[in-house]
Amino acid sequence: MYAMQDEAGAITLMIVSLWCLGSWPALFNLLERRGRVPMHTYLDYTFSNYSVALLFALTVGNIGPDTPQSPNFLKQLSQENGPSVAFGLAGGLALCLGNICLQYSLAFVGISLTEVVSASVAVVLGTTANYFLDDGLNRASILFPGVACFLVAVVLGSFCHASNVADMQTKIKAAEPLSQMLEDMKSPMKGSEEFTALLVNSSNNHEASFSPLFNVATNDQFHLLKPGIPHLVVYTSFFYFSTAFLICSVVLNVYLLYHPVLGIPKSSLTMYCQDREGRHIAIVAGLLCGVGNGFQFMGGQAAGYAAADAVQALPLVGTLWGVFLFKEYHGSSRKTYILLIGMLLMFLTAVVMLVASSMPRHGSETLT
Repeated sequence: MYAMQDEAGAITLMIVSLWCLGSWPALFNLLERRGRVPMHTYLDYTFSNYSVALLFALTVGNIGPDTPQSPNFLKQLSQENGPSVAFGLAGGLALCLGNICLQYSLAFVGISLTEVVSASVAVVLGTTANYFLDDGLNRASILFPGVACFLVAVVLGSFCHASNVADMQTKIKAAEPLSQMLEDMKSPMKGSEEFTALLVNSSNNHEASFSPLFNVATNDQFHLLKPGIPHLVVYTSFFYFSTAFLICSVVLNVYLLYHPVLGIPKSSLTMYCQDREGRHIAIVAGLLCGVGNGFQFMGGQAAGYAAADAVQALPLVGTLWGVFLFKEYHGSSRKTYILLIGMLLMFLTAVVMLVASSMPRHGSETLT
């Protein structure tokens, strides 16, 4: 089994993961604006995402030395590691529910604000939990000021969104053609402000919990495994994590095909199979998410999961997609642009600080 042991290599994985995880929601947003049924998109995304976990497990999870402390993926499938498997499955379930809520949130408040709020809460809660789970592996003097930067970023992001909404309302009153353009860009999904807030909050809570759950699955901090049973290697945890994600996603989305919510048109498995429009984009989104998650977990196992939570700064990437691809801030006021730039700078600072807090994980028993 291949084990990432180099701190510089772990940081490189985190940076690539940040780009991947910040990009796939933009592809979802693109398909939603084109009117594709969200359940069709999510099912395509789910299958391609799972293929990445299988690829990781069967390739890097099976190459290199096979030791009693770090067995290869296939050998671990038959070991008595039920408690760790349960935590891995719970992590995948949490991420699936969080991503589904995130997908619907995108339709109501846009990619910029949704990712800002979701990622910042995930970092504040998830990073704190991972720091203590890893027994203070990362440099607290650098890590927690970086978390504070995330908090500042989310405040700036909220003000930026409010300012942008005010700008849009001003332009709507001033120009009827623009009003019609905005109407054309609206999602077919309909929901109240209270329901939208519920979606965003649910996404926050689930996104904050999946990384600590994965951490426990891989490192068994609560000592639930029997003596002599090795910890799950990161690729085995990723496999179980992704399996739970797959099952949850298929069950929920197949149900929603026949019982849609928020004004989405009713569909079926037959209609899903026949809907090839935009399928390639959804598949790419799944591949990006799968690679991003895999690299995050590999980097976290090598240099601390708290530092790896830097990849949750997806708004740094997602907001750039919102600016250049979706024109979410086109023609906004100077105040909005100042807030936007301030938010992005705070996210960038936070990423640098979290990554700088990285420390190599010592001990062959946990470096898997």
